[in-house]
Amino acid sequence: MTEKCGVVGVSLDGRDAARPLYYALYALQHRGQESAGIVTHDGFQQHSHVEMGLVGDAFGEGDLDELTGAAGIGHVRYPTAGSVDSSCAQPFSVSFKSGSLGLSHNGNLVNADEIRDELAAAGHAFTSDGDTEVITHDLARNLLEEDLVRAVKHTMGRIHGSYSLTITHDDTVLGVRDPQGNRPLCIGELEDGYILASESAAIDTLDGELVRDVRPGELVVLQEDGQGFDSYQLVENENTAHCFFEHVYFARPDSVIDDTLVYEARRNLGRKLWEESGVETDVVMPVPDSGRAFASGYADAAGETTADGEARDADDDGVEFAEGLMKNRYVGRTFIMPTQDERERAVRLKLNPIKSTIEGKTVTVIDDSIVRGTTSTQLVQLLKDCGAEAVHVRIGAPAIVAPCYMGIDMATREELIASDKSVGEIRDEIAADSLAYLSTDAVADVLGKERIDLCLGCVTGEYPYDIEGEETDRDVSRPDVGGQQLPADD
Repeated sequence: MTEKCGVVGVSLDGRDAARPLYYALYALQHRGQESAGIVTHDGFQQHSHVEMGLVGDAFGEGDLDELTGAAGIGHVRYPTAGSVDSSCAQPFSVSFKSGSLGLSHNGNLVNADEIRDELAAAGHAFTSDGDTEVITHDLARNLLEEDLVRAVKHTMGRIHGSYSLTITHDDTVLGVRDPQGNRPLCIGELEDGYILASESAAIDTLDGELVRDVRPGELVVLQEDGQGFDSYQLVENENTAHCFFEHVYFARPDSVIDDTLVYEARRNLGRKLWEESGVETDVVMPVPDSGRAFASGYADAAGETTADGEARDADDDGVEFAEGLMKNRYVGRTFIMPTQDERERAVRLKLNPIKSTIEGKTVTVIDDSIVRGTTSTQLVQLLKDCGAEAVHVRIGAPAIVAPCYMGIDMATREELIASDKSVGEIRDEIAADSLAYLSTDAVADVLGKERIDLCLGCVTGEYPYDIEGEETDRDVSRPDVGGQQLPADD
């Protein structure tokens, strides 16, 4: 799996927004490495710089100097919908009769094709196959006839899927979160303005203070010159559909999402993992980096109770936490390797065992997920080759049985090992001595949510959106956009 995207927007008091946006994008780099971009507005005209590659490669000193204006938005992208090229890089920007728009999108629409076809028939010309351009064109069309708030509400009533947006309309910056709150978005206060960002870590980078999350279905408009923000609750749903994988894997551990510190959530998920499926071994070790907080919480819980749930004796320290795998940070993700042999070799390039921690010991290794099973198979073999007497695998999330349509680049059902195999069959395939996943009820409990308020589609096969050919977990249907009369494009 790969991260989705990261969005940011700032409105400042007399200071150019480009550098704060640049630093914020660095803080969100983990959410996308394909492209990076910034759009600013100086009160007279819009400025844009969007390039393929990492943030540090996409911008030079001169590029930032040319992005003048105290208001702007930024984006880092991993392609989950649309082509892997510059035509889908963001922010997407247009100029039209009612001004200029810039738009950054984190998420994925499931009815983008319907709206694109309708708008194209009305004369809109599209330059990409991404859903961000669809949102931009629909909003621009509405702004020809409506004020900003009504135009956004009109577009929200037509698009269906997950989205957190940061938008510039001339020098006004706004943020929108989809009515089910699937993708994260938060508000922060800076010394001389306000910021909208996918994660609070971006706010911390700018020495700001987290104010709160943008509520599901809410439009937040940052006031000019960074004086404050206005809130409009445009859509209210009975239930949310927060992506639980933000807390399991995608978000930075130091971010606060939906009032929960990600690091503490992962530690508590690890504690639950011990309660549900703890096994007495000599050591417990994480698969770096995402497994580290899970393993820490698991070891803490193991120090308090036995695997049977009994209180530990005073002289029994439980299961030792140890770093048994070192990560080579200069090796790319294994999924980009074109052949199976290369993917298997990349696991050894990426992770190297510490023999003294492993040799002659029983080991519990903790990871956030098993997707195809390739990495887990190689990892178990690596530990056994290093002299582990037994290798028990524990996963800090439920088994992934179905793809994600909401903006996560995840394998197809045919590639997902858990889609058609039992836990026992997966255990045998990866050659572990035992295997256990965390339950969905444990995830909901740790996050303080009812299951119906989480998006669990990838682990249940039932989705919170109306997706063709898939089951839903609630009463939901996509908007009927085909019967609406559209004005011709100006």
